[in-house]
Amino acid sequence: MKVQDIKEIAQKMAIHCGKLKKGELIRLIQVTEGNNACFDSGQSSQCGQQGCLWAEDCN
Repeated sequence: MKVQDIKEIAQKMAIHCGKLKKGELIRLIQVTEGNNACFDSGQSSQCGQQGCLWAEDCN
């Protein structure tokens, strides 16, 4: 997913993007959704979030 698409999702959730990097922004969205901030943490096989929006880009 492109950074601009992620920023649009964040804005819809009233999250101020500022100069956050892609991973930081996704983790902030995850926390806002009430999920674990696990994006790009190396735990993708253990997070248990099969329907995650970020799964394609996650490690």
